[in-house]
Parts: sequence; structure tokens; C-alpha cells
Amino acid sequence: MTRSRSAGCDGAAAPRPFVWEKSYPDGRGWDTPIAISTVTAHFDESVARNGSRCALMFRDRAISYDDLGARVAKAAAAFLHLGLGKSGAEQGCIALYLPNTPYHPIAFYAALKTGARVVHLSPLDAERTLLHKLADSGARVIVTTDAGSLLPMALKLAEAGAVDTVIVGEDEAFGGAIPRSPIPDAPHVLRLSALMDEAPVVERWPPVRPEDIALLQYTGGTTGMPKGAVLTHANLTAAVAMYDAWFTIQKVGTPGEDRVIGVLPLFHIYALTTILLRQIGNGNTILLHMRFDVEAVLHDIEVRRATQFPGVPTMWIALANHHDIDKRDLSSLKQCLSGGASLPVEIAARFKQLTGLTLRGGWGMTETSPAGTRIPESCENKPGTIGIPMPGVELQVVALDDSSRALGIGEVGELRVRGPNVTSGYWNKPEETAAAFADGYLLTGDVGYMDEDGYFFIVDRKKDMIISGGYNVYPQMIEQAIYEHPAVSEVLVVGVPDAYRGEAAKAFIALRAGFEPFSIEQLRDFLSSRLGPHELPSTLEFRAALPRTPVGKLSKLDLVLELRRGQAAGPAHA
Repeated sequence: MTRSRSAGCDGAAAPRPFVWEKSYPDGRGWDTPIAISTVTAHFDESVARNGSRCALMFRDRAISYDDLGARVAKAAAAFLHLGLGKSGAEQGCIALYLPNTPYHPIAFYAALKTGARVVHLSPLDAERTLLHKLADSGARVIVTTDAGSLLPMALKLAEAGAVDTVIVGEDEAFGGAIPRSPIPDAPHVLRLSALMDEAPVVERWPPVRPEDIALLQYTGGTTGMPKGAVLTHANLTAAVAMYDAWFTIQKVGTPGEDRVIGVLPLFHIYALTTILLRQIGNGNTILLHMRFDVEAVLHDIEVRRATQFPGVPTMWIALANHHDIDKRDLSSLKQCLSGGASLPVEIAARFKQLTGLTLRGGWGMTETSPAGTRIPESCENKPGTIGIPMPGVELQVVALDDSSRALGIGEVGELRVRGPNVTSGYWNKPEETAAAFADGYLLTGDVGYMDEDGYFFIVDRKKDMIISGGYNVYPQMIEQAIYEHPAVSEVLVVGVPDAYRGEAAKAFIALRAGFEPFSIEQLRDFLSSRLGPHELPSTLEFRAALPRTPVGKLSKLDLVLELRRGQAAGPAHA
């Protein structure tokens, strides 16, 4: 199934040409047709096509496409045997609580093969966030691993009644001497290997359609707990097709021959689409790692001759700061890709000076699966740009006070986007869904402009979201947690520049009468059970009073403007 690039989400023809089309090579390619399918068909076709080729390399163990396909089929059969998956009009939901291990692609593709929808749980999530995601998504089964400390939390969730069944992938199957948690002998705790061995052969899989929900990918709410972006099989396969079309047009990459470093977390939409779905679809090899380590990445490049490295700015900062990066052999790298957060211009320039390699970034959202914009290979003189829309993606700038009024070149407003990759809305959130769209476009919350060549630039965010190390961090959630501290009277949290993470949270606190200031370390200890490690404030400042608007509301804007002027006052506790 395909959809024309020149048609909007409602099928109506969009005005042509778009300004950015002239920035494509020879002015062509944006309207390349997009292939829409199902994730399961996409996977099965690649397995059949690539057979003995290496799909995953994990701890020096190779897993071929045939092997991966067989494991996925057995896991899917096990899920069906447990009564999971799709039954008539009912679609089950399976939660994945996994780091970067082969169990992620095995469980992800297996769950979709049964017709179920997946919900990703982040290992960085605090307990209360995990409880919310499980309750909101309807998932009663959680798939995890005994590697590290995830299993104890999964068991705790089961004890709290949040899930009925915990399925555990045994990490020792892939070797390596790492800490593992004991798997208890309990009726609600099942070993995935045993389930796969015992599952009967499935003769006919439940039907899966492009319009079926594939994934509930939670993205933080600025007014509360995270909300689940509904991503269908069509959304995800459209995004993969957009990336494929873009890199084909740019003449970068060789399907079936690339070796891609996989350190980005697969539970994050950026890695899910650009590393797992796209690279598996193209028959490439993913060099999978549970976490980012500079020397491990350099080993992949120098020894395994990796050709692609998709990373986030914090990873590129670490590489640029590595003591001998200018002496390392990076000649195998053909693509250095940055996403997940804005890439500082000075980091890209420094990395190129040290290595001769150009970092290419772009923009996208969880809600866009996350295809959005990319910076063309030919772009050399537009510092700070997020690039031009990828094939099939329509981007507009609209007035901040009227989301239906499109603005012209150079005018600053809110970006709105549409395309077959864009979510239809948020799970169980009809009011937030309605507020998020205007004229069939998704309102992004990003404020920026388009130049005369169709290049987009983001200058601010309409919402208060902080992007720290590639992860979305939401100030109100941090504020709510800090308010639980007995000494806190009022708090505001804003994003401040951070040399490593790009942006970090800073808490401004007014204390209750009779309480003494405390250190940032003490605050972080207090918040550790309430927030994920990526959400913890990096700095803290006490104020006798926090700024207010004329009507008496706390004014975050005044703090932001004060910080920008470099005139923040008061004793800081770093």
C-alpha cells in the first residue's frame, strides 16, 4: 500500500511546490511515494530475504536473520499460548521493560505478530510512572530480563497488583559476566525460554492490518503524567519508508552492507525506528550494546568497521572530548547521525575539526514516529538549522495566537506537521488529542521559522519541556515531586544549559518558615524514588520568593528571561 507525498492526511491535495523542494538534489524527491505496510510483514519479508546474514551482534555473539525469525515465531507462539494477542476485535497489550538486549527485538516483533499492541516502559522510569503507564495502557503482562536490576522492579509491580504475569528473558543465554537478579519460583513468574520450548506450533497467525495499533509510546505530559502516543503499523512503516527514501535521495548508506552501532535505547522512538525497524528492514547488522561506552563504540568503528552511528548529542560530546579521538581510525564511518535533542553547533564543528566527519542532525517527535526533518548532505552554511522536511512530511509555521493562520518565510511561530507517520492522538486522552491538532496538522509546541530555502530553525519551545541527554523531561512532574518535600513552600523548575546533556533541570525553591536550605545532593536523594535519574535536577537555588504574574500566579517566564540575561541572583548549590 502506498500514499502519495503530495496528499495530506485527509487525502486532499496539498499546494505544490513546497519551498523546501528546491533544496532537494535537482529539486526532486520529496514526493516519493511512501510504502505503508505492517511491522510484522516488514520483518517477515526481511527475514526471508536475508536468511543467513547477521542481524544482531551482541557480546560477540551473532544472531542471523533466520535465527532471529525463528526466535520471534517461538516467542509469539508462547504469547498466544498464554492467551495474549489479538482475539476478534479485542487487542491485547504487552509491556516491554527491557534494556538493549536481543530480548527486545524478539519480544517486540513477537508481540506484534500476535496482533497485540506494545507499550514501552523505560528502565529510567520511577515506580509511580511505571504504575501509571501500566494502568493507562491496560497491559497486564510485563516482559523483562534478569540482567541488572529490572527484574526486582518488575516483581514489585506485580506485588502491587499492576501486572498479573512477569515473563523473564534469561540473560545468561547470551554470555557475559554481568550482575543478574535471581528469578523466583512463583506461579506468576515465567521464564521465556521455557515458554518458547513448550509453545505449540502456530499454523495461522492473527490478522494484522496497517491501521492496527502497534505501539503506545509514552511521552510526558506538561500537565501531568505521561500520555501514550498511538502509533499504528502504518505510522511506523511510513516513518521507515521516509528515512529510506531520504537516504536514497542523499545517496548515503548501502542496504544489506551497513553495520550500525546500536547504543541508543530501543525503548526510545528514535532508536526503535532508525536502528531496529529500519536496519532490520534493510538487512543490515546491528552492533547492539546495553549501554553507551566510548571505548566500546570506538572498538565497533575500528575493529568491526561500523559504517553508521546514530547517537544523541551527549554521545557526540563524549567522543569529541575523548583524549585521543583525533588519532583514532574512524575511516569506516559513512554516517554520523545525531537526534533526540538539539545538537550544539560548536560540538558539530569541533567534532569535524578533530575527525573530519560531519554530524548530520534533524528534528522529530515521538508523535511523528519520529520522522520529521533532516539536514541534507549538501548543507554547509546554515548553522543551527534542523534541516528540511523528509519525503512526505509537511511542515508549516503558524501564528502563536492562531494555530490555523499560516505564516510566511522568516516569520516566527509554532511548527505544525502532518504526514502518514503522524499519530492520530493520545491513548485515553480525547481532550488532549483534540487540542493537539489544527486543520489536520499536529501542533508540535516548537517555536521557529522557515527561511527562503525551506530550511527550518527552532528558536524556543512553546511548552516547558526540557530535553536532557536526548530524553524528554517535564518540569511540572519534577515540581510535583519536589512539593512533597516537607521544607518546600513553592518551586519552579526550568531548563538551563548543560555542557554535557545539552539541557538540565534547575529547581528554584522558596522554603517554608522555620526550615533551613539543603544541598542538591540531599534533594536528589529525596527525589530518587519519585523520579527517574534523567529527571533529577542538576542545580538548585533558594529564593526568598519566586516571581509572580500580575494576577498572582508563579511566573516561570520571568525566571527564564532572567537566566537568559545572565542576571540570576541568589546563592546557588551546585
